[in-house]
Amino acid sequence: MAISLSVVLLLAIVLVVLIRGGSLKAGPAVVAALFGFFLAGSGIGPTITNVLNEVAASISRITF
Repeated sequence: MAISLSVVLLLAIVLVVLIRGGSLKAGPAVVAALFGFFLAGSGIGPTITNVLNEVAASISRITF
């Protein structure tokens, strides 16, 4: 849960920066947000969540 909340916060910050920088207009940003919302509710949503959790777990196992 903490990882998904962090990812949502990070993506929200990136979205705000892109909109304020003029790289992304408000209309396409809303479409992208709605696409993500509906994609999460589709049948592929749990698969995407599992993949992201595995990537996060793999990254956390990296030692320097």
